[in-house]
Amino acid sequence: MVIRYFRPEDVDALVETLRLNNQYGNPEVDGPEAMKRVGKCDAAVFLVCEMDGRVVGLVRGVYDGSRALIHQLSVHPDYQGRGIGTTLVKEIVRRFSERGAPTVSATVTDESSGFWQKVGFRRTKAFLVGNW
Repeated sequence: MVIRYFRPEDVDALVETLRLNNQYGNPEVDGPEAMKRVGKCDAAVFLVCEMDGRVVGLVRGVYDGSRALIHQLSVHPDYQGRGIGTTLVKEIVRRFSERGAPTVSATVTDESSGFWQKVGFRRTKAFLVGNW
């Protein structure tokens, strides 16, 4: 297992993973061009996991100098249950910590909250999201 920063050539594999996990609902936010922009953003940490030369997972988030937030985590269904998600979360938290983040939050669904609690996160009050 290799955890590394995103590269533009990862796009197709990552879109496939997001689609298979029903996480590709908004191409403007999650699509190839968005991924490339995130990859260039200094505030972002965008990591991928490779196994046997295949890109099989991703985690991405931002640190604004005060707060760190994980926006997205996805592992290809054929590779789930192997600790990839946990490894990706631990690595992005480590990198945020190196940048000075005192805490890390995550955007999660009710279905995934059990996973997040297993990796050390706790539920707090939710916040609202605007779409305009």
